[in-house]
Amino acid sequence: MVRDIRVQAEPFDYGAECAAFAARTEGAGAVVTFLGLVRDDGGRLTRMEIEHYPGMTESALDKIAGEAAGRWPLSACLVLHRHGSLRPGEPIMMVATASRHRQAAFEAAEFLMDYLKSRAPFWKKEYGADGAAWVAAKDEDEAALTRW
Repeated sequence: MVRDIRVQAEPFDYGAECAAFAARTEGAGAVVTFLGLVRDDGGRLTRMEIEHYPGMTESALDKIAGEAAGRWPLSACLVLHRHGSLRPGEPIMMVATASRHRQAAFEAAEFLMDYLKSRAPFWKKEYGADGAAWVAAKDEDEAALTRW
């Protein structure tokens, strides 16, 4: 299985990433992609700062991608996550999975997204007119992991 794990500060082109991923999914009958955007629920967010430990973060993401490949018959997997300063509406992460059948591709993508939301070693700080605050883990994100 082809695993592509990237943690980067630079913006990425979602359409180009989707096309490149689909081009290297030999034998797949289904490709599932997900794009996460910086969300501003209250209209007060000016930016989000994402921190990580280089090396450790990529290793953790590769490990969970390997777990997904062990649970579902994937031919390819992409996990791309940004760090640094991001503004509302900017792409923050992308997951793509490929498999011979759509159910496996969908379930593996959901598994990876749930892991990224609650367990991936990233630290997020939100900045707005009211100051700055670290983003705390949410109970519903932790609860989503229980299905896996």
